[in-house]
Amino acid sequence: MSITAFRRSARPVLAATALAAILTTAAFAHHGWTWADQGQIELTGLIASITIAPPHPIIEVDADGEMWTVELGNPAQTERSGFVEGSAEVGQEIVALGNRDSGGALRMKAVRITVEGQVFDIYPDRIPTN
Repeated sequence: MSITAFRRSARPVLAATALAAILTTAAFAHHGWTWADQGQIELTGLIASITIAPPHPIIEVDADGEMWTVELGNPAQTERSGFVEGSAEVGQEIVALGNRDSGGALRMKAVRITVEGQVFDIYPDRIPTN
């Protein structure tokens, strides 16, 4: 086999390997709880924006002038909690219970959100009981 023929036959394998590495890295970077602190915090503020889209719905929250990113569960999980398009609007008060970014960013993974008194348990098994 010539060098040129070997290079042509190796290209699909190398391309598939590179694609798999990129997808795996993206999945590990995004999913899971490894980026979140073990302890939970409660964040209260006003909804600045809502995005209900994969991979995770996100609510931007203005909490005393600081803009927080509140990640919810994947779209299907978030919908199971009852939180769907139209459940909240910009300007409404929100209380988010969840795990803060362990790197100190103004970001949290919410386990429960409460919008104008309506409670949505995103991750019921992660909500502490008293």
